[in-house]
Amino acid sequence: MEETIPGTQAAQIAGQIPKQRGSSLLETAVRYAEERHWDVFPGTWLEAVDGVQRCSCGDAACAAPGAHPARTDWATQATGSATVARRMWQKQPTASILLPTGRTFDAISVPETAGFLALARMERMELTLGPVTLAPDRRMQFFVLPGAAAKVPELVRKIGWSLSSLDLVALGEGAYVAAPPTRFGSCGAVQWACRPTPANRWLPDVEELISPLAYACGRDR
Repeated sequence: MEETIPGTQAAQIAGQIPKQRGSSLLETAVRYAEERHWDVFPGTWLEAVDGVQRCSCGDAACAAPGAHPARTDWATQATGSATVARRMWQKQPTASILLPTGRTFDAISVPETAGFLALARMERMELTLGPVTLAPDRRMQFFVLPGAAAKVPELVRKIGWSLSSLDLVALGEGAYVAAPPTRFGSCGAVQWACRPTPANRWLPDVEELISPLAYACGRDR
């Protein structure tokens, strides 16, 4: 499921799991559905136009080239069936892998600098983490139990922060995250900062992670 980011403490934690190089998008999407029971759906893809990688959506100024939904009804297209996932990626093998939030997990999105600070703090606190992605737009997504999006505003307030003052976004129903090894144009691919393993199959509740995440975002302002 794509290697972790070298040199990070999170990567060292996950280093017990063999790295899987060369997996196709199809194989990876099927594995997410089959092994993690995550819903998946194919997004846009990259096309070479005059030697430049462009998004299949046709927008030359696309903010997430090759890494966003290809259709408006993407939520109904998402599937947890490995068989259906295989069929969808066989039709478009280079389509990005997108995971809807608000189903098997929610995600807390923070800036990369705050994310790494939070990871180090969580390790010192010996907190159990779920998977964490790092995208080329320099944001990290921490996977937590569903329902987090509704809880976050009050949780942040209780620990003395205003959500509007922090660059912290809770992604729940109606949102999605791009999964490794999806590429963002020429900027690079989504990676695992903390990869999925048997040890983190059970996700943490957002209440366990919100304090270090909010603290890190406050430091990052």
